[in-house]
Amino acid sequence: MGCDINCGLITGAVIGAVLVVFGGILVPVGDMLIEKTETVLEEGTTAFKNWVKTDTHVYRQFWIFDVQNPEDMAVHSNKIKVKQRGPYTYRVRYLAKENITQDPETHTVSFLQPNGAIFEPSLSVGTEDDTFTILNLAVAYNNTADGVYKVFNGKDDISKVAIIDTYKGKKHLSYWASYCDMINGTDAASFPPFIEKTQVLQFFSSDICRSIYAVFSAEMYLKGIPVYRFVLPSLAFASPLQNPDNHCFCTEKLFSKNCTLYGVLDIGKCKGGKPVYISLPHFLHASPEIAEPIEGLSPNEEEHSTYLDVEPITGFTLQFAKRLQINILVTPARRIESLKHLQQNYLVPILWLNETATIGDEKAAMFTDQVTGKINLLRLIQITLWSTGTVMFVAFMIAYCACQVMC
Repeated sequence: MGCDINCGLITGAVIGAVLVVFGGILVPVGDMLIEKTETVLEEGTTAFKNWVKTDTHVYRQFWIFDVQNPEDMAVHSNKIKVKQRGPYTYRVRYLAKENITQDPETHTVSFLQPNGAIFEPSLSVGTEDDTFTILNLAVAYNNTADGVYKVFNGKDDISKVAIIDTYKGKKHLSYWASYCDMINGTDAASFPPFIEKTQVLQFFSSDICRSIYAVFSAEMYLKGIPVYRFVLPSLAFASPLQNPDNHCFCTEKLFSKNCTLYGVLDIGKCKGGKPVYISLPHFLHASPEIAEPIEGLSPNEEEHSTYLDVEPITGFTLQFAKRLQINILVTPARRIESLKHLQQNYLVPILWLNETATIGDEKAAMFTDQVTGKINLLRLIQITLWSTGTVMFVAFMIAYCACQVMC
């Protein structure tokens, strides 16, 4: 009888231990489920379907800085008075990727991203025929396609999925010196899965001709889905004095006062030599003296910062706002009538844009059902197995020990 009891207690403890082990096994099984069925960029996965053509509406809004005193500025070199007019809204990124080619040897997929824009009158303050007083802007985004991109599909290494291997056939941009010229990270539409709050998310933006990064800001819920918000930090456009890593982004010494000004980036080299600078809207996080000659600016973090809301398990970006401003450097020029009276250099804001998208209600419900729902169910089973197994193991082992003492 005693032997039977002991055997039963030991069996119960073994069963409890087995349940705990099974609960532990579900962790890599769940990771594998995500990797193989959701995030790899190959036919049949959730990631591939959304990657080829997003069902989420992406809008690009423009605010134009209308110069109010062009003659006064040109003759008397007074402050430039500007008035923001907008938004003028376009739907963009609605075309599917083209020339998609998988390379099974390098585990990469190449593609072209066609550019297109549909004017949205209902989301705009005026029409495309509105007129403004601005500097001659011969730097507009008029390319028919962006790329060719070649990215890793993650089939052999999920930690590399969506990371750019080459852009236009090159691993470097030929615009900057040293490591600043590298093409880092993804295109920000998605990142490798299992995002940690301590991570720095690297991504490349052809709009600003460089790679850049975002850091964790907050944990929040987007339509019932837990996401991590990553923001573009002020250090990204800081001067080399504030952030030594930015030394190779300083290519101009005169206006930047030997690279001591911050908050703007000279991208003239990738704009055909034109004096084009980019910044955050309204010169947010820029040196005060850059905005001092301009009247009509009111920078604020909520409207003018860039952020990404990323679902941490899959690495999918479910909401984003990319905000930047285009500026032209105007310098005194004796042979140009409109510029010969200028007494200083001006960095004149031309326009700022906000490219934004949010996962739709239907897509969010589908995402919850097909992705996070599966993971949550798996975790529930895992917790149940762990807790049940632990309780069984501990209870039966205590009973076994007690039985041994009594005997």
